[in-house]
Amino acid sequence: MTTDPDPDDGLLSRVLLTRVIEPGDEVAGRWAREYGVREVARRLGDGGEPLPGVSGTRWAGLRARAARAEPRRDLEVARAAGVRFVAPGDAEWPAQLDDLGDARPLGLWLRGRPSLRMWALRSVAVVGARACTEYGAHMAATLAAGLAERGWVVVSGGAYGIDGAAHRGALGAGGATVAVLACGVDRPYPRGHAELIGRIAQQGLVVGELPPGDHPTPSRFILRNRVIAALTRGTVVVEAAHRSGSLVTARAALRLGRFTMGVPGPATSALSAGVHELLRGEGVLVTDAADVVELVGDMGELAPARRGPVLPRDLLEPGARRVLAALPARRAAGPREIASGAQTTPDEAIARLYELRALGYVERHGDGWKLTRQAVISVRVGRAGC
Repeated sequence: MTTDPDPDDGLLSRVLLTRVIEPGDEVAGRWAREYGVREVARRLGDGGEPLPGVSGTRWAGLRARAARAEPRRDLEVARAAGVRFVAPGDAEWPAQLDDLGDARPLGLWLRGRPSLRMWALRSVAVVGARACTEYGAHMAATLAAGLAERGWVVVSGGAYGIDGAAHRGALGAGGATVAVLACGVDRPYPRGHAELIGRIAQQGLVVGELPPGDHPTPSRFILRNRVIAALTRGTVVVEAAHRSGSLVTARAALRLGRFTMGVPGPATSALSAGVHELLRGEGVLVTDAADVVELVGDMGELAPARRGPVLPRDLLEPGARRVLAALPARRAAGPREIASGAQTTPDEAIARLYELRALGYVERHGDGWKLTRQAVISVRVGRAGC
């Protein structure tokens, strides 16, 4: 075995492969698992022996893509746009994505300040039709706002219709939301949602498998849905026709053992036909955020964190410690008051509060945030030891 002198080689290899390999390619995923990303990148780059499972024509196409890839430049462009790359094994990598097996992303590009791993611990996907009805948009927004008010992160695809309504509902409630895109995270799509996606990047996270500047295709939208399903603890479908892409997300969630839920619509609505079909099978009927939380909140690791052990405060990052210290001991406080006490911005304070919520230190009360009982004890013990 040879020792690679470049410590960033593994990173560069993964970045190169995100430019060469299409999302969800299980053959390439098996290559990465069996041979390692360095070896796969090397063979693609220097004309090494073809890897098994593909035709000569396809191998030639992959090599042509690899020849055009510039991983160092992709990382430079990403940094300039405030985008970071997270790979399996990194501290921020959500372990639940490993459930995808060989279809697991080679890495993810992230735009936004919060930790994806922490936010994914208490997240729910809300998806549905692009050409939704007024009823569907209302239900998605109300559901997302209710989830946000209960301290849950709302994940969707950033598209028109239900996706956009869900993101806006969470943002309007001062909550956390994540948009998983089928293109480069520096290139908002659809263009009509550029402002919305920009706001999500400021207050939440924008996530994608594709490198900077890459464009969406129909197949990439479908394959993106597996990430939404795997990342979250449950998927809620609000309006979907029989052939809706949202049902792809729901079926992926079922295969992965996640909770799969649907919001019923009028019996005569074609846009609810797919949801009703889901509900006749293994889907669970829900009508509001309380129904959703009753299901996903019962999962062992997601039982309310205040009933479980609280991590030592010393393990928190400095920014999170400042936000925790800024919360009053006996009452709830709003994000602006907390941000002022922590000497940071309201958006940064909200991001940290959701991380602290996942760890069991704080809980949401209406528009404000309050220390949990365990956090109060932890704070007292910490002060006593000073």
